[in-house]
Amino acid sequence: MADHYEVLGVSRDASTDEIKKAYRRLARQLHPDVNPGEEASERFKLVTHAYDVLSDPEQRARYDMGGGDSPFGGAGGFGGFNDIFETFFGAAGGSRGGRPRSRRERGQDALVRVTLELGDVVFGTHRDIEVDTAVVCETCQGSCCQPGTSPVTCDICHGTGNVQRQVRSLLGNVVTTQPCNVCQGYGTTIPYPCATCQGQGRVRARRTVSLDIPAGVETGLRLQLPGSGEVGPAGGPNGDLYIEVTVQPHEVFSRDGDDLLATLEVSMPDAILGTTTTIQSLDGPVDLEVRAGVQAGDILTIKGRGITPLRGSQRGDLKVGVHVVTPTRLDHKERALIEDFAKRTKAPAPKLAEFHQGLFAKLRDRFRNS
Repeated sequence: MADHYEVLGVSRDASTDEIKKAYRRLARQLHPDVNPGEEASERFKLVTHAYDVLSDPEQRARYDMGGGDSPFGGAGGFGGFNDIFETFFGAAGGSRGGRPRSRRERGQDALVRVTLELGDVVFGTHRDIEVDTAVVCETCQGSCCQPGTSPVTCDICHGTGNVQRQVRSLLGNVVTTQPCNVCQGYGTTIPYPCATCQGQGRVRARRTVSLDIPAGVETGLRLQLPGSGEVGPAGGPNGDLYIEVTVQPHEVFSRDGDDLLATLEVSMPDAILGTTTTIQSLDGPVDLEVRAGVQAGDILTIKGRGITPLRGSQRGDLKVGVHVVTPTRLDHKERALIEDFAKRTKAPAPKLAEFHQGLFAKLRDRFRNS
């Protein structure tokens, strides 16, 4: 077996620090990630094993006395591999680089509820919304420090944000890495925090958000405004702002997809003879012709007077269901005229007819509220 001192290139009276320096120098040259050759791999194993033995006082003493050594290092441990991780990754156990945390973090998303009228849904609307949220501190501009000062490197972790502790166990010397308690893992401390934001880099404030609400929205829909939410700690990126829409019920109109539904009360004479009337739609007056002989429950359609769809440009229709109003109080002459009309027309006796499921389904909300 090769002599461990010769493998590391040190004398037999070399100090612990000299052995460690020699091992690190060779490990950097021969580690498989750096030098993937087979010969380098074999030398790397020898170097590692030699260091495992000579870095442990008990094993080194036994080796110097000719007592041999364990192929796994002192007490069956893996101390050499810990040092390999420390050499290449900064800390044992795979804490790569020992990088400190960043104070700048993304802000939280915010949710605001907006109530609209049905008329706002037809063409869309513009709103200026007041939002109570976190904004960048104007005093420190997100630096968290008083003006004229800056963070300083932590004296405990020396800017790494981590501290290492070496614990001896049955597996050998185990090095653990934990966030520094002094700087909370940031690697720096703030001796003079900003008095306005208490060192947070942000403050609570009300701000106005301009919002264009598109046509066709409906209750429960959420609109997303990227980057309009809360600013993050230390002036970090803003979260998103979500606008949740609620559409108030209308006294006259109800919605069926992109169509609007309404009910038109028609007197019995107008239903018989027909008439033309003007109704007020959500975007202004519109003429509506009631044809002669219209029946209760008939639907009169006005094209293009419904709602503009959320994705598209062609508006829905305004559909008007006819409700024929039968007079309940007649004087003597009116009653005589109706009776004469009935005799002349010889109207059939009342009977059951086909149930118009489609018609009632379209107008169900309107009739329930009537």
